[in-house]
Amino acid sequence: MGRRPARCYRQIKNKPYPKSRYCRGVPDPKIRIYDVGMKKKGVDEFPFCVHLVSWEKENVSSEALEAARIACNKYMTKFAGKDAFHLRVRVHPFHVLRINKMLSCAGADRLQTGMRGAFGKPQGVCARVSIGQVLLSVRCKDNNGIHAQEALRRAKFKFPGRQKIIVSRKWGFTKFSRTDYVKWKAENRIMPDGVNAKVCLLLLYHISCLCNILRMSRVSSWLYSI
Repeated sequence: MGRRPARCYRQIKNKPYPKSRYCRGVPDPKIRIYDVGMKKKGVDEFPFCVHLVSWEKENVSSEALEAARIACNKYMTKFAGKDAFHLRVRVHPFHVLRINKMLSCAGADRLQTGMRGAFGKPQGVCARVSIGQVLLSVRCKDNNGIHAQEALRRAKFKFPGRQKIIVSRKWGFTKFSRTDYVKWKAENRIMPDGVNAKVCLLLLYHISCLCNILRMSRVSSWLYSI
């Protein structure tokens, strides 16, 4: 019996059903690689970032995620170069799909039980996706931004439902806007952390000390007013 089409499992109707000691015999997901390209390039190398955002609440199969990853990687490798981008798959297929297998061979009427004991066996896995959740992200240089958007447009055809391509205002995969990143980088207020960046701990310490001083000054002024 072949794989049931993913349209049968598109709607999110049940609770999450992950692999566990109670749910055994789950087949491995089709997608095994979640970071493609120059994943070790520093945060300063790729300032441009674009996201493929889901616009529906649905299940996305691991086969669809793998097909989208291959399509996006193939286009970016051809037109931008294999060392000019970093693609990241942002969702993971942990939800287990079940199937109640029916026998279709000769003499199956004596063997199969219909809907008696209909709790199915694991058949595949999928990712539970909500509205506004990022599916794929690509970071690259500014001159390859058009190629990244076209690569995600081609990856859209591998997914069910509606998706939107959104150009991020952040610097790469960081949480800082591009203007803030450039400004704080010049002031040595942030430091690189692999593909991300973080605020200097010394700066956080100074900010907390300043807040404590302000708080104590307010308390002291209130006491003097009494």
